[in-house]
Amino acid sequence: MLDVVCLCAEWCSACRAWRPDWDVVIARHPEHRWQWLDIEDEPDLMDEVGLDIETFPTVLIARGGQALFLSAIPPQPAFLDHLLAHLGAKDAAPQSVAPEAVALAQRLAARHRA
Repeated sequence: MLDVVCLCAEWCSACRAWRPDWDVVIARHPEHRWQWLDIEDEPDLMDEVGLDIETFPTVLIARGGQALFLSAIPPQPAFLDHLLAHLGAKDAAPQSVAPEAVALAQRLAARHRA
């Protein structure tokens, strides 16, 4: 199971347009845990991990608190499907991710355990 988090903002028209497609991908991949995280609602969390999202949508993918991927992605369901297939493989090596991505993945995993 992967943790898949879309880092967006309500004011962002690209995020609002992406949301229905995001929901389609969720329906195709119920084996993963999904979260839509409005960064404007989580300023303390973003400050704690030192993450400044400038391009939307940005997606974090993690497994068990280990960040595998953090980047802006094209808002296309097929792209996210491909990414999930690649990172969901048992032998998939994690992408090189910034320490901020690692910190965010760990904090979000801790929330799920609480």
